[in-house]
Order: sequence, then C-alpha cells, then structure tokens
Amino acid sequence: CSEFGNISCPEDFRSAGIRWVMYLSITAVFILTIFGNLAIIISISYFKQLHSPTNFLILSMSVTDFLMGFAFMPYSMVRSVENCCVFGIIFCKIHYSFDLMLSLVSIFHLCSTAVDRFYAICHLLHYPSTMTPAAIKQIVAVCWSVPAAFAFGVVFSEAYASGIEGYAMLIKCSGLCPIVFNKLWGAFLFTVGLFGPVCIMIGIYVKIFTVSLRHTLELSQAHRLSKNNKKHELSKNKDRKAAKTLTIVMLGFLICWFPCFFAILIDPFLNFSNPLPLFDSLNWLGYLNFFCNPLIYGFFYPWFWKTFKYILEGKILNSYFH
Repeated sequence: CSEFGNISCPEDFRSAGIRWVMYLSITAVFILTIFGNLAIIISISYFKQLHSPTNFLILSMSVTDFLMGFAFMPYSMVRSVENCCVFGIIFCKIHYSFDLMLSLVSIFHLCSTAVDRFYAICHLLHYPSTMTPAAIKQIVAVCWSVPAAFAFGVVFSEAYASGIEGYAMLIKCSGLCPIVFNKLWGAFLFTVGLFGPVCIMIGIYVKIFTVSLRHTLELSQAHRLSKNNKKHELSKNKDRKAAKTLTIVMLGFLICWFPCFFAILIDPFLNFSNPLPLFDSLNWLGYLNFFCNPLIYGFFYPWFWKTFKYILEGKILNSYFH
C-alpha cells in the first residue's frame, strides 16, 4: 500500500474555495430535486381528481426521485467534493447499490410512462381495460423489484469487478469508493440502463407521432367539411403539446444519462484510464435527470400549477379540495 501513502483520504485534494462552491452548487441541485418532487407527490396524493393511471406512474417516479435527492445525494456530494469514502467500504457499497437501484427505477418509470402514453393515444378505446389499477401496480412492482435485485446482487457479489487486476488492492489501500465495471457488466448496464430504454421510448414515440399526425390530417379534412374551427384548433394544440413534451422527455433523458452510461461502457476497454473527477461529473449530470423529471412531468401540465398554488395558499386544508 506504499503507493497510496497509507492514508485513508487524500489531503488538500481541492482548495477550500473550490470545495465551498461545489458544496453550494450541489446542495442547490438536491434541494430543488427534493422540493420539486415533493410538490408532485403531495399534489397527486392529496387531490383525488388527479388519481389516474398516468399520474400514479408519475407519483411512483417522483417518490424515487425524492428518495434519491433526500437520502443519497448528500452523501454523494461529500464523496465527490472530498474525493473520499468517508464511512467505509461497506457503507459505500450499500449507498452505491441504492444509487444504482434508484437510477434504474427512475429510468424504468420513464419507459413505463411512455408505454402508458402509447396506449392512451394509439389504443384509446382499449386504454381503460388495459391500464387498470391492477396493471399499474404490477408495472410499478416490476420497476422497483428488478433494479433492486440487479443493483444489490451485482454490487455485493462484486461480479462487476471480476477479472479487474489490482481492484482488491485498490479497495484495501485507498480511501476511495471505486465501483468500476468490467467489460461484461459494463455492456450489460449500458444495455439495461440506456440502450434498451432508449430503443423502447424512441419506438413508442415514433408510433405516437405517426398516430398524432394521422389524427391531425383526419381532423383537417373534417374541418374543411364541417368548418368547426374551434374543435380543430384545440386538437392541433393538444397534439403540439404532446409532441413538445415527448421531445423534451427524450432530450432530457439522453443529455443527462448518455455520457455517464457511455463512460461506464468504454472505461474497461480503455484500461480504466478515465479519471475519477470525470466520472463524478458525469454521475452528477445523470442526477440532474431526477431534478428535470418533475419539471417535465409536472410543471408542463396545468393541473400541477393549480395544485401547487393551492398548496402554497394553504387551501388544501379546506374540505372542498379533498
């Protein structure tokens, strides 16, 4: 362990000024993540008018994002700023297992919401019989259980590090928390966490855009025959809003998560030469998706602004709003 200097944590890794800037910036991120998702949770849970299959998926995703911001981002902040695993390797593994689990849970919810919108737009007549409360519960159970089994199984079995030379010595001698993936598990995580969900969402959204375009053309023809301009304009606005929301969802997901998962994929092929600060930066870029989700799925919908106003004004205490 002589090359590590026999110290638990590196000293003076960053200047005090840089650390304070990082602490303030990251604190702002996870506080906004906490309160943004908490507003979604309260709104959907409290107002019975919002109890719908789509909103229950959004509620479950907001709980995931809230837990990440409230329980796990603060420790990630300390680890990133101080470049040190403060509470030991066991705690580090537990933290990383939950970190990986909640990240995948959130991504799975994005796919599930896309499937829900697919049935709502492309199979409207079958939507009530397909996306039932029981079906939503099953989808939510899968979104939570599969990532949990994968994350804790892979991390605690250390299968992700199988065949990586020098990994055991690095764990023993350094104060870091180096969770690195070998070629097999790096490719598997990239496929499950990014490539698969992206293919599913792109396929679904292309189908939704196609169906929406066909509806718009049909309504345009009906408009020329009936001259019902108001109904036609409302439908066009609805389709434009749907297209805009879906585009923002995909762009937000790719911008936040692609760099992180791609770095995990290529790192073992580069002999793990990517520096730790780069991984930390890309990891926090992925964390931004937890903050963006309530913006996309909440703030873009009128019902959220109304319920948020009621919450701020204390009107939710009025029995009329129960």
